[in-house]
Amino acid sequence: MQGYIQIYTGNGKGKTTAAFGLSLRAVGAGKKVFFAQFVKGKTYSEIEAVAQFLPDITIRQYGRGCFIRKDPTQEDIEAAHTGLTEVSEIIQSGRYDMVVLDEANIALHYQLFTVDQLMDVLRQKPAETELIVTGRYAPQELVDMADLVTEMKEIKHYYQSGVQARKGIEF
Repeated sequence: MQGYIQIYTGNGKGKTTAAFGLSLRAVGAGKKVFFAQFVKGKTYSEIEAVAQFLPDITIRQYGRGCFIRKDPTQEDIEAAHTGLTEVSEIIQSGRYDMVVLDEANIALHYQLFTVDQLMDVLRQKPAETELIVTGRYAPQELVDMADLVTEMKEIKHYYQSGVQARKGIEF
């Protein structure tokens, strides 16, 4: 089966959730998934669920917490580069049917690695491997390279009314 490159981007909620949904579907079809999270370095509810119930999804985080409210440090940049190198090796290995690069677009936005570096990694995919890239601010070069691009657009969000992120819903 042919694998494609999918992008989930935009300012709306649901990009990582969509990637986890695809991962769940893939596992249900007997496939193995590698889920790389860039920028993120905390435990989220979906990670807990995967650890308990879905041994065919491997999750690795290449972030040191969440620096979104401040500038990334050299350690953040090094963590992202380590992740991109490892993900490149994972993709080339062919061991996984689907590889998710969660928040890779955010890593690009904060210049943790370059668009060219990411595109070089994506070009290495075996024909049958499905690649999913998530995060706001997908650059046009990546959009042009992808086979499927979905933009999540925020219309209304209760966060603007002061509702804080809720466990099991937003994290």
